[in-house]
Amino acid sequence: MVKSMTGYGQGKGSSAGKAVTIEVKTVNHRFLDISIRIPRQLTLLEERFRQLVKEYLSRGRVDIFVKMEEELEAKKNITVDKALAEAYYKSFKELGEVLNITADVTAFQLCQMDNVINQEEKEDLDEIWVGMEKALSQALEQVQNMRQIEGKKLEEDVLDRAAVIVELAGQIESKASVVVEDYQERLRKRIVELLDSTPVNEDRIAMEVAIMAEKSDISEELVRLRSHMEQLTETFNEIKPIGRKLDFLVQEMHREINTIGSKNNDLLISRLVVEIKSEVEKIREQVQNIE
Repeated sequence: MVKSMTGYGQGKGSSAGKAVTIEVKTVNHRFLDISIRIPRQLTLLEERFRQLVKEYLSRGRVDIFVKMEEELEAKKNITVDKALAEAYYKSFKELGEVLNITADVTAFQLCQMDNVINQEEKEDLDEIWVGMEKALSQALEQVQNMRQIEGKKLEEDVLDRAAVIVELAGQIESKASVVVEDYQERLRKRIVELLDSTPVNEDRIAMEVAIMAEKSDISEELVRLRSHMEQLTETFNEIKPIGRKLDFLVQEMHREINTIGSKNNDLLISRLVVEIKSEVEKIREQVQNIE
């Protein structure tokens, strides 16, 4: 199924006393580029985020925003820096001796000094990941759904434009078949005007027409252009991501139509070439958004 690279999703989860909300936004990009904004203490979970994203997406710029809030009172781990407390105690004793005063210090007083008592939240990453995985999966499912809906619209638009190109190419082919005859007739009239009553050298005219026909022959380019259009249509039936393949086909279509334009010296064909170029460019813009 064709998928766009533009999507948005939001998911929520809960575990380890924490409520998690995750937003995922995606836009077009040549490769899979993942950016994760997550609380610093949870950066070790980033690789798990990336692996889960790869199960859903293969291409695009992916921005992930993680918001985490406490649901319950978090478990606190109290630690005492005994070495620092001892250093404070010795300093107080030495100061008392220098000032010749009593320096009685209690344990409670030492605990009130900076950095002696530390409270740390006990983070169980495996437990926290349970809620985050649920929230991220929900968000990615929504992103997938949006990308599929948008992808269907892109497919319809591209195929409609491809049909227009095939029609225009058919008109070019029909016109190209009489371009040589038109050129031969114009050449004959021009020679007659220049030579007045002098007999026309039919062999010379035939030679000039043959040279012109060889230089302006666009049959191969039209065959290849039609082949590219057929491949374009068939590609939409593939299950795997097709964005890069479509991009290549569009480049080849550009190449063929540019060659047709450079070989052509007919006004009508020139106009048809311009119309095809316009449609190919619109297809290129749409293909940039296909995964």
